[in-house]
Amino acid sequence: MTSSTELLSFDSFAISAPVLQAIKQVGYETPTLIQARAIPHLLAGHDLVGQAQTGTGKTAAFAIPTLERLELSQKEPQVLVLVPTRELAIQVAEAFQSYARYLEDFHVLPIYGGQSMGNQLRQLKRGAHVIVGTPGRIMDHLRRKSLILTKLTTVILDEADEMLKMGFIEDVEWILKQVPTKRQVALFSATMPTSVRNIASRHLQAPQDIKIKGETASLPAINQRYWLVSGLHKLDALTRMLEAEEYDATIIFVRTKIATEELAKKLMARGYAAAALNGDIPQSSREKVVDQLKKNTIDIIVATDVAARGLDVKRIGHVVNYDIPYDTGTYIHRIGRTGRAGRTGTATLFVAPRERRMLSAIKRATGQPLYEMQLPSHQQVIDRRIERFKQQVMNTLEKENLVAFRHLIQQWAQQEDLSPLDIAAALTYSMQRERPLVGPPRSEPVTHGAPPPRKVAKHKSRKVAPAETTKRKKPYKKAIKKQKDFRSLYLNNSHPPSTP
Repeated sequence: MTSSTELLSFDSFAISAPVLQAIKQVGYETPTLIQARAIPHLLAGHDLVGQAQTGTGKTAAFAIPTLERLELSQKEPQVLVLVPTRELAIQVAEAFQSYARYLEDFHVLPIYGGQSMGNQLRQLKRGAHVIVGTPGRIMDHLRRKSLILTKLTTVILDEADEMLKMGFIEDVEWILKQVPTKRQVALFSATMPTSVRNIASRHLQAPQDIKIKGETASLPAINQRYWLVSGLHKLDALTRMLEAEEYDATIIFVRTKIATEELAKKLMARGYAAAALNGDIPQSSREKVVDQLKKNTIDIIVATDVAARGLDVKRIGHVVNYDIPYDTGTYIHRIGRTGRAGRTGTATLFVAPRERRMLSAIKRATGQPLYEMQLPSHQQVIDRRIERFKQQVMNTLEKENLVAFRHLIQQWAQQEDLSPLDIAAALTYSMQRERPLVGPPRSEPVTHGAPPPRKVAKHKSRKVAPAETTKRKKPYKKAIKKQKDFRSLYLNNSHPPSTP
């Protein structure tokens, strides 16, 4: 095997066009070390022992070659992947689905405890090419005869050392005894304790042994933090962050091309100067977007990993990992878009509960602290809006000629018997639009939950007098009715527009 694995591409392997297309769409350009060394052996049908840290791309290292060996016309399970946790089962199943998105009639099924057994039984009857599961639930189905492994060709043991720590090794041994004797077995583990080595020696035949040393990346002065996704929707959390914090420019990473377009549109609808950047955008359009970012015409780019490769814009001060990357190398490439030319930068990572393992892998790979952040409060967002509003007004006072406008306001106030302060308040209210500068009045009661409805006898219904309400007067009703007069007054006091 060549030592220059970084020079390889996925095209170098005997991978079909549909899988290659999916790999490129996911954002992979070159294989990681574990992928470059494992994929050729697994494609050749060899057993394999791979030692590499979480986050180095192990899932793709076994998922891609196993997809190539499937008989899609056969609905019985052909690949069994054993994992220690339900979170990892879902993650691995999603990875299989993303790499097989262009394979017709492909089915992968995650099986784990805590999920409806009835639903799993129905899914198994329909058929699945790949089963990803935890040892306990796989054993349940094998004993029930609801999972038949007679057509199985490949077994993957992922995170074997974690299964050892969780007491699953005996279960794994039992499962391996139920599979056909003629099969391919691949074992992946971050560490290689004796118990795991013993499993390899008993159940693997002449395995290829691969060991990838963990490396710590050297990163510039980047302030790294993460937010555990909970409660708020990611979009709401993102916009709150963008409002409360000041950055010159921001790049937001998502996994798919469609997501770049959707998120960019939602941000533009909320008043942000944003644009999408993905592999489907022509080169001329890409150059235009990058030029707009450099010239301060736009402030936010929503990009996929492939589209952002080589992007070097000094004003990018914030990188947001809206979707967590598939491996640590991608994370390092992403956050490298900021903190350039001796500047400091900030990298924010959104982490769902089932993605905490990748968070731990990122911490190890960077060798730098990632601290958990708290989202800005609603009051902090309001304070920031007020600060921006004040600055906007001060800039206008300093730079613009307001003589005609002062005369206009003075004349209007005298005609309608209004105070300039009330006019300024009304103008401020009309300017805030969908971004309020003040919260709800403090006197408003906070409703924490409605009491349960009381049962009322139908034959004794009686009318209840409505609570007394005080009609609120509208002090400026007269002024509101005469808005047309104000408009004509403004037109009479302004200069006629110049002819272009």
